[in-house]
Amino acid sequence: MSFQVFLTNDAARDLEELYDYIASHDSLGKAEYVLDHIEKTFLSLQEFPARGAFSKELLPLGIREYREVFFKPYRIIYRIIERNLYVMLIADGRRDIYSLLRRRLLAV
Repeated sequence: MSFQVFLTNDAARDLEELYDYIASHDSLGKAEYVLDHIEKTFLSLQEFPARGAFSKELLPLGIREYREVFFKPYRIIYRIIERNLYVMLIADGRRDIYSLLRRRLLAV
């Protein structure tokens, strides 16, 4: 049985900002390519949502509600609740992910 995949408002904004950045600093074609592959990556979780790894930044805090998959260098962090999968964050893995996770997921 498939899970439904939902983008949170924050994750949708992450995609928009990523697209705009790549389009303005590289090309529209590259922005479309990256966006398409990120979407394919998180939609592929419909069948096997638990295949993502636990976030290495959150594990030391004992937090196992969030998992992640990659379309390198981008990290897609999500949460499974019942039969739904919520994409919480899409970020370039070269960023300070710990601070971003604290601000976005832990509201610190």
